[in-house]
Amino acid sequence: MRVVQLESKKLVGIRVVCEGDQYVNEIPKAAKKLEEQVLKIKNVIDPNKMIGGFVVGDYLDEEDGYWVCVEVEEYDEIPAGMVTLTVPEQRYAVITHTGSNREIRNSYEALHHWINENGLERVLNAWHLEITKNWRIQESNSYEIDLYDTIK
Repeated sequence: MRVVQLESKKLVGIRVVCEGDQYVNEIPKAAKKLEEQVLKIKNVIDPNKMIGGFVVGDYLDEEDGYWVCVEVEEYDEIPAGMVTLTVPEQRYAVITHTGSNREIRNSYEALHHWINENGLERVLNAWHLEITKNWRIQESNSYEIDLYDTIK
């Protein structure tokens, strides 16, 4: 686990809004749809690097859900049905999760424990990120994802 500062990110992708227990099913569907359409997105920095974004705490209606995206250098001709999201520069506590998306809560629990043990403070009403370098749908449903939890 580590602390990092990330610069602002411009993201383009698909917004998923559903019941809380359905995200584990709906996010992979959105990732598959994004994979099929990623070549339509202009100015993509790395088409193999998926960035998921979400707000944990109190949020505005337009912040509800989970964004399945790729990072772009600049916004230009956003494909129909896709959305943009600009995440400001922020400081994060990071852990790498390896395994099923259904087991990701365990990694978050370990990260939150580490944050508390190290006297850091989470920022719940900010964008949290999940970044994977090879996000293509895996047959084994096993992923390697860096979980970025926003901190002060």
